[in-house]
This record gives sequence, C-alpha cells and structure tokens, in this order.
Amino acid sequence: MREERPNPPPRRTGDALRFSVFGLFAGLLSCTIGAAAAGDSASFKPLRLEGNGVRWQVAAKGQQRVLSYAIVAQDVEFAGARNCGKMTKLDTLLSTSQIAPETARAEIAAAFAMWEAVANIGFREAADPATADILIGAQLEPEGWAFANVFYDTLSTEPVKPISRALICLNPDKRWKVGFNGDLRTYDMRYTITHEIGHTIGLDHPSGGGQIMGYRYEETFRSLQPGDVSGVVLLYGKRQPDSIIVASEPANQARHASSVRLYAKRWGARAFTARSP
Repeated sequence: MREERPNPPPRRTGDALRFSVFGLFAGLLSCTIGAAAAGDSASFKPLRLEGNGVRWQVAAKGQQRVLSYAIVAQDVEFAGARNCGKMTKLDTLLSTSQIAPETARAEIAAAFAMWEAVANIGFREAADPATADILIGAQLEPEGWAFANVFYDTLSTEPVKPISRALICLNPDKRWKVGFNGDLRTYDMRYTITHEIGHTIGLDHPSGGGQIMGYRYEETFRSLQPGDVSGVVLLYGKRQPDSIIVASEPANQARHASSVRLYAKRWGARAFTARSP
C-alpha cells in the first residue's frame, strides 16, 4: 500500500456519516450494530483515506442510493491519480483473453448485483461514461492485476467524507477468464471486479482471509462472504426491497479547484497478491 497524495478536483460532494468497526457516530447505526461490527473486524474493514472514513452519500430513510457505472469507451486520463490514472477500452484485454464483450458486460453487471442484493445501495449502467460514478477500463500503463482509485471530498464538514467518484482498472497484459479452473495465475473477471467494487464503495482489505475483500486472489468461493456482507451493511444498511430509488447526480468535472481537494488511494501493492502455484 502506498501513501495517499492529492488529486485534482473532478466530481461532486455529498452527505456522509463517520463510521467505525468499533462503534457508531451521528446516530445512523444502532449500538447493537456497532458492537457486532467490533466483533467482525477481522472479516471486514471500512476504508480510511488520510485518516478519514469514506463512503457514498447515503439516501434518506426509506430510500435507496443508486450509483451509476460505465465501461470506458475511449482513452481517459485523470491527472495526478495514484491509480487508474490512464485508462482505455477493454477491447484488447477481452480479445487477448478470448472473452466476448457481451460476456464481460454480464460479468460486470453480476459483480455489482452481488453488492446490491445485500445492502441498501443500487447500481445502474450509465449511457454516458462521462457521467458515471464508477468507471471501469483497462490500464494504459499496465502493472499488477487490478486496481481501484477513490476520490473524496476532504473539505466536507461531514464526519465521514463523501466519495465523489471511483475508478476500476484491469491490466490488459494479464490473461483473464470467466469462472474458476484452479489456475490462480489467471484471474476470474467477476471475482476481481466484485473485489474492486468493494473498494469503490468504502471497504478495505480485512485483516483475516476468506472474504471477497481479502487481499489474496483465491478460487474457493465466487460470492460475497459473511464479512463482506457485514461490512457493506454497516456502511449502507440492509437491503430494503420497497425503498424509493434515488439516483446520484451526474459526475461533474467542472468543479473549481479552490472549492475541494480530492485524494486517491492506491491498492496495487496489496490487491490480489497471487498465491504461489
């Protein structure tokens, strides 16, 4: 894991609450949930950047926050980003790994659906990548396997700083696959994207293993594990099937630099450390 450094200001801000696996703040979480979180600290870990808790703005009671995501459609650059600073389309990556574009799109949708199924947060694919909350693409400067980059508003007065945009990038020089076959040197796309989505919504690597959010790639499960579920529910609450859907505002790159400072966290040093064959 590398030290955070400032990023230029894309995107918007929003409301947030401070969170902790050892307790609760601002009245959103009950003492019972806070105590349970303390016991589960080895299986999940909320993300902290520059000492700040971060997560997407939470919708009002009875509502569900819906974030948009998109696959990069052209070369994009985020000057100063610690990770995923330059991304391109997935075309070459998919062609090299012999994965059909429609299959990749379905795997990405399935990864988002895992998180949506257990927590009060939803996802929809954006028609225009420029307005998406979460962008997914291939690295233009390949390294590692998979990375996530999180932007948040450090000047927010909220105890937990609101995430404003996030990036996920995959290494096009690596081989990718759909499903498990025991080859730990070729990563399953759905498993990988699910892990990186976890970072983009506010989860870190837990101290223990056996979770999707664990820092090692493994092929013993392909769905969220109890720690993953506990972590995302702590941040956003349990899924409420009858909630009113509240979409996020479109991402906005025109925000003035003097009004907000954004930082990014690099995950490459720990994310998906391959086990030895």
